Amino acid sequence: MKKVWFERLEEGLIAFLLAAMTLVTFSQVIARYVFNYSFVWALELTTFLFGGLIFLGISYGVRVGAHIGVDALVKILPPKLAHRVGLAATLLCILYSGIVFVGGWIYVSKMYDIGILAQDIPIPQWIPRLVMPVGFGLLLLRFGQVMYNMLRGKDAALLGDEVEDALKYRSDEDLPTEQK
Repeated sequence: MKKVWFERLEEGLIAFLLAAMTLVTFSQVIARYVFNYSFVWALELTTFLFGGLIFLGISYGVRVGAHIGVDALVKILPPKLAHRVGLAATLLCILYSGIVFVGGWIYVSKMYDIGILAQDIPIPQWIPRLVMPVGFGLLLLRFGQVMYNMLRGKDAALLGDEVEDALKYRSDEDLPTEQK
């Protein structure tokens, strides 16, 4: 399946945030232990980058099916009932994402109204905190896609299947001699 520009942008932004966070942290360690100097803003910037990584990464995890969970009960249910349970779980996830999106939007708008700056970086507090409603907006989109695919009868799941993934990447050398 061909990736759309939006998915490439999402992956690129996550990779950028991880690389930037690593670079800032590495630079801070080198500056501190080699040059006996410290960047005052490094910890705050790393915290903002990490927050962005988390809030954008949760929607990416839903898209690629990387989130784990306890699904032992659902796996023993008959397929029709398991499908209904999946729909109900997806609906609850949409509801939760919507609540946090609205709450995040209210929070960011209050931070905007207050107008305070970040502690060590001269930017308004609302700018780095904007990642919360953006991330949960993306999460709403992803859960909406899962719900749409479930309603259309396509194979869609909220959770990754760790056993299936492990078996897919297992090499023949891992098998007992009887199974080769």
